[in-house]
Amino acid sequence: MFLEFYGLREQPFGVTPDPRFLYLSPAHREALASLYYGIEAGRGFLALIAKPGMGKTTLLFQLLEKFRGNARTAFLFQTQCSSREFMRFLLAELGFESHEQDFVRMHEEFNKLLLQEARDGKRFIIVVDEAQNLDPSVLETVRLLSDFETPRAKLLQIILSGQPELADKLSSPKLSQLRQRISLLNGLPPLSVEESSKYIQHRLRTAGYSGVPLFAPAAIQAIAQFTEGIPRSINNLCFSALSLGCALRQRVIGLSVVDEVISDLDITKHITEVHPVSRLDPAFLRTATLGNPPVSGATSYAAIEGGAGDTLTPVEAQVYLRKLAVQLKNWKGLD
Repeated sequence: MFLEFYGLREQPFGVTPDPRFLYLSPAHREALASLYYGIEAGRGFLALIAKPGMGKTTLLFQLLEKFRGNARTAFLFQTQCSSREFMRFLLAELGFESHEQDFVRMHEEFNKLLLQEARDGKRFIIVVDEAQNLDPSVLETVRLLSDFETPRAKLLQIILSGQPELADKLSSPKLSQLRQRISLLNGLPPLSVEESSKYIQHRLRTAGYSGVPLFAPAAIQAIAQFTEGIPRSINNLCFSALSLGCALRQRVIGLSVVDEVISDLDITKHITEVHPVSRLDPAFLRTATLGNPPVSGATSYAAIEGGAGDTLTPVEAQVYLRKLAVQLKNWKGLD
C-alpha cells in the first residue's frame, strides 16, 4: 500500500461518496448553493443532472449534512422498482418498516409522518438518486407526493438526481406536470485541466499529504485529458498511478508512470472488433473529425495523412484515437 510511502493518513482516491473529499469547483459550488437555497425557500421540486462520475452523490450527501439538525431526510437509490416498491423503500428509509402491500395505505402512513414532522417544526427532504432509472409511472408517483402541502408551505422538498437520460424522460409530454413543478435545475460539467489539478491536490491534502506537488504538471495534463475531467475516472487513474509509483519508488508521479497506467486502463485494447483505420480515405478522416480538433498543436491532419504520427506523444495519440473511434462508430456511412 502506498499510504506510508507518500505520507498519507488515508486513501485519497477512494470510491465512496465521502463529503470530506468533495471538491467544490465553481459549478459544484453553484449547484450546492442553488439546492440549499431552493430547500430553504421551500421550492418543492429540485433537480441535479450530470454525467456519471461527476460527484452528484457526494454533493448531495454534503447538502443533507447541512440540514442534519433541522430536517428529516431520506436518500433513495433503489430506483428500478414499481410505485408500490418505491413507497416501501421510502418508508423503510424513514425507519418505518411496513409490511403493508396496499399502496393507498402506505400513502396514508407517509402523510402521517409528514404532518408529524411539520408539527415538530422540521423540514422533510427526499433525495432520489439515479432517478433516470425510474419508470414514468413511478415518477408520476413522486410527483403526487408533492401534493402534501398546507395553504402556506410545501411539506416536502424533493430532489431528483440523475444522468442526462433523466432530462430525456422529463422532456416527455407524459411528464409535463412533473417538469413544470421543478423550479430549479442544476448541472455539473466536467472539470477543466486547471480544475482537475485542484481536485487532485484537494483530495491529497484532505488525506494528509504535505510537501512538494505529488504529480508533475505533465502528468496532471495527461490525467485530465485521458479522464475528460470526470472525477471518478480521475480517482481511478490517480489510485493506479500512486500504486505504480510506490512500486517504482518514485516520490513524484511523472508522465511516464501516468502513460503506463493509461495504457493499462485503455479498454480499447480489449475490443474484439476494430475497424481498419489504415484503409479509410484521408478525406473521410478529415470529415469525421470536423468540429473536434486534435488535442495538441503538434497534431495535425497533415501529420496523420503524411505518416508523421511520431509528432504525437503517447497520451495525445491515445486521446485522439479514442475520440476518433467514437466518431467513426457513429458515422452513418461506415459499413
